[in-house]
Amino acid sequence: MNKVQLFYLLLSLSFLGHTQTHSVISRLETYDLTTGKRELILEENAHFEAPNWSRDGTFFIINQEGMLYRIYLDGKRREVIDTGNAKQCNNDHGISPDGMIIAISNNDLIEGAKYGTSRIYTLPIEGGTPQLVTTEFPSYWHGWSPDGKSMVYTAHREGDYDIYSIGTDGGKETRLTNDPGLDDGPEYSPDGNFIYYNSFRSGSMELWRMKPDGTGKEQLTEDAYSNWFPHPSPDEKYLVFLSYLEDQGQAHPALKKVALRLYDIQSREISTLCSFTGGQGTINVPSWAPDSNRFAFVSYEETGTQK
Repeated sequence: MNKVQLFYLLLSLSFLGHTQTHSVISRLETYDLTTGKRELILEENAHFEAPNWSRDGTFFIINQEGMLYRIYLDGKRREVIDTGNAKQCNNDHGISPDGMIIAISNNDLIEGAKYGTSRIYTLPIEGGTPQLVTTEFPSYWHGWSPDGKSMVYTAHREGDYDIYSIGTDGGKETRLTNDPGLDDGPEYSPDGNFIYYNSFRSGSMELWRMKPDGTGKEQLTEDAYSNWFPHPSPDEKYLVFLSYLEDQGQAHPALKKVALRLYDIQSREISTLCSFTGGQGTINVPSWAPDSNRFAFVSYEETGTQK
């Protein structure tokens, strides 16, 4: 295995949401833009990741040990979501615009895979039999189109991780980026005019956007941090995103010093909201509340290393 192959192997492992070598306390929290305060919803001496906020605002979806769970706003009610034979779900999942379907990324059992085995499926929001969307792998879901007819995702093809789109019923995928280095975290703007994402195209991990057909690529940030996963608010005023306070190159590790920052789409000003230990699993997927005033995330506290 040469250095390039080793790099992509390690990178693919970082995508596997249930992979964890540390014992941690996980905290599902929300942040309120109107008050500047964090609210603790759920705390466990266990590892969970990547909250989605339901379209009706009544619950969150998280992944934990390969399964998906519905967590209600009081943090006291917890229900497993039936994902059929897809029981190795990673942290790339999300709810359709009409609130009726979940897209999941499952690490399928595929022998001989070099860069990960994640494939995208859809299933009813209440749970059920998963329907395969992407036949090629690895594919990691990240965003629904506003009309719910297509989705965007990160995939390893032809020696690199790039961004692709596909119809929700499957079919031929369309490549939207073709840049050296990692492109990740794509998500449509609510009006469908842009896809926001993070890219190493400039030589550092920064936020970008492009038109839905992959043209008009525009860099949005340029600073000393590693910037990941821009999530546009439903009212299209802001992006909330994750910043590693120390440069991580193209990696997206867990249990690092990070901050959640807010990008004002109109003024292009950036403000820091809060800092904590996090990274992989914190805010991989869309997590805004329907009112655009709050979003959900996961912070971590390392308690020891597993043997």
